[in-house]
Amino acid sequence: MSILSRRSLLAAPFFIRNLISAPPSGRVRLAAMGAANMAYATLRDIASHPSVDLVCVAEIDTANTSRTHAKFPNAKFHQDWRKMLDQEYKNLDAICVGTPDHMHAPQSMAAMRRGLHVYCQKPLTSHVHEARKVTEYARSKKLVTQMGIQVHSQKEYLTAVQVIQAGAIGKVKEVHAWSNKKWGDLNPRPTQSDPVPSTLDWDGWIGVARSESYIKDYCHPANWRKRLEFGTGTFGDMGCHIYDPVFGALGLNSPLTVRAEGPAPNEHSWAVNAIVKYVFPGTSYTDGKTVAVTWYDGDERPPKEIQALIEGTRMPDQGSIFVGTKGVMLLPHVALPSFFPALSFQDFKLPELQTNNHYHQFVDAIQGKAKASASFDYAGPLSETVLLGSLATRFPKTTLEWDASRLRFKNEKAANAFLKRKYRQGWKVKGLG
Repeated sequence: MSILSRRSLLAAPFFIRNLISAPPSGRVRLAAMGAANMAYATLRDIASHPSVDLVCVAEIDTANTSRTHAKFPNAKFHQDWRKMLDQEYKNLDAICVGTPDHMHAPQSMAAMRRGLHVYCQKPLTSHVHEARKVTEYARSKKLVTQMGIQVHSQKEYLTAVQVIQAGAIGKVKEVHAWSNKKWGDLNPRPTQSDPVPSTLDWDGWIGVARSESYIKDYCHPANWRKRLEFGTGTFGDMGCHIYDPVFGALGLNSPLTVRAEGPAPNEHSWAVNAIVKYVFPGTSYTDGKTVAVTWYDGDERPPKEIQALIEGTRMPDQGSIFVGTKGVMLLPHVALPSFFPALSFQDFKLPELQTNNHYHQFVDAIQGKAKASASFDYAGPLSETVLLGSLATRFPKTTLEWDASRLRFKNEKAANAFLKRKYRQGWKVKGLG
């Protein structure tokens, strides 16, 4: 009998191997979810570790497999990731997930329920409830996990975190972060239905999401981030990167409130030009009982008085401004930070830190030689916060009060309906959906 039922994925518990210690052979046997674009980069860079063997790959569109075939000719290829796990999980130690956002949680949980360690691209999941559940499960089984925020391990972000925590600009009063990307679309969904390419399993691509007809280039292969069912908009794409050093430097966790000022999404797609305002509990690195962190995307940017603090320096397309009691730090995405007023920091020396290989760190952690720096224990709360921001855009100009312990909003019951996805029949995963 197939462990992974087509009608109800993982509806019953089953044996989970003890993979807390390093694999007995010293080799890490890897499976990959996805073979194109970022999925290819992820599997390639993890498999570049000298102790990794890429055993198998699941790719929903067979037109996207040629590059991976050429580089890894000994790997087995599957179109259905569920069948791959059914057939191969006993021969695996870890998986990497590089599929669209809506499949991150089901694929990660399905693998972890087989005792596999997981490297998952950002955002960790597409819904807040999923992020909490995969984080709790990974922790309970002591599995090695890592989210694909690779800049987290680069010297630029490591430096920013260290100098903020060392008090270079004093206690932080507020942070403003932004991205110029525009993963949104307020046009109506086209009414036509196009033929599904012969290479694509469209039903499998939809996966846990609501079933809909295929429209060429509307979702697959490149525009799924714009769509409510499949992506998480600009914030979901870039927020986990750009908020990462803010979270790390200030020691943040769950926000107290979140409020969106920009346009709301339509029935099918996210909007652009978002402004999302968070209030977090203060920490030892912040000034006061709370600290405000604000996000801007598309054409939106921090107010002119905040931009003036960086003294005429060109605003990068993506980045953050930390406002402290003793100065200001500008952190582009991705570059070393700079400090203002420039005259006050003319003799300030940055620490000389080294970039770590984020992908290899995951493998080293499986082998017991390192610790994953962006495990789900860190990446889960970060992803929850980013996803709360995307959700808040559905309720413009409403301050949503967040109860993290109960995983619900205190004051807006309608918003609670968007914390969790109902999985499509035949795609249910125990503990999710």
